[in-house]
Amino acid sequence: MKKEEDFYQLEKNILSLKEQIDEIQSSGEANKKEKVAKLKQEIEKEWAKIVPHLTASHIVQIARHPKRPYTLDYIGNLAEDFIELHGDRRFADDPAIVAGLGFYKGRTTAFIGHQKGRTTRERIERNFGQPNPEGYRKALRVMKLAEKFGFPIVTLIDTPGAYPGIEAEERGQAEAIAYNLKEISTLKVPIVNVVIGEGGSGGALAIGVGDAILMLEYSFYSVISPEGCAAILWKDQSSVAKAAENLKIRAQDLLELGIIDKIIPEPAGGAHIDYEQTFKSVDKLLSQILKKLEQKSPEERLEERYKKFRNIGVIIEK
Repeated sequence: MKKEEDFYQLEKNILSLKEQIDEIQSSGEANKKEKVAKLKQEIEKEWAKIVPHLTASHIVQIARHPKRPYTLDYIGNLAEDFIELHGDRRFADDPAIVAGLGFYKGRTTAFIGHQKGRTTRERIERNFGQPNPEGYRKALRVMKLAEKFGFPIVTLIDTPGAYPGIEAEERGQAEAIAYNLKEISTLKVPIVNVVIGEGGSGGALAIGVGDAILMLEYSFYSVISPEGCAAILWKDQSSVAKAAENLKIRAQDLLELGIIDKIIPEPAGGAHIDYEQTFKSVDKLLSQILKKLEQKSPEERLEERYKKFRNIGVIIEK
């Protein structure tokens, strides 16, 4: 297996097995469970062959996979009676950010996340998950509403970055991100951030401040995209793979560096192969973390949140 081989080529056998599972589950065949279980075992065998050869570039491709579950998929599975709130009360609504309230484990919870869109039309409408300033202001408005009523906050991170267009800059893109960082860090309710796909730069960090940062196993979190890094440092797109490796974007690297707190395991083949298992894994860890956070006082959470972010990037010489 060539290290530089495209991930979409590597997963062909797995996708074929996945299609067989979907066909069986939608048919009226007998012994569905047994047949599906066997095919899932085959997927696990195929995945075991691929995992040792996964590069950082492959992780980027998995995180960007067009069939990967998006924010609205998670909200639809985790929350009951979700009501989306729109607009930033200043300029407009930004479809790249979904924000609203729903019941999670019987408790009203604010859910906020990036939404890329599944079809070409949806992707254009959602601006490919790249928020404008009004998106971040909407997110903060909903977060402050949650704080007012004592609701916990869950953010779902999946963006290539904040929208870099001139209109966004004219409306204060940098200020909107910086203001969110400042304000979110002082909110007194529990905040859990979950990186479900791409965690791109300030576009992710603007809703990524919290008490705990969870990360799906094959998502990535980075100060810049590998393509952007290659263009700036090497001025050469053939260096994207090198940039991805040097950026330390993998979940395991970020856990060791203290950037994130927990890794959420993904099913064999990645989250896009088994939505149900992915949702269960997220649900399990998310509920555990929220319970622990809610047992602490607001003062304790704020102090620990402050220390958490102050410790990021600190180098200790021995």
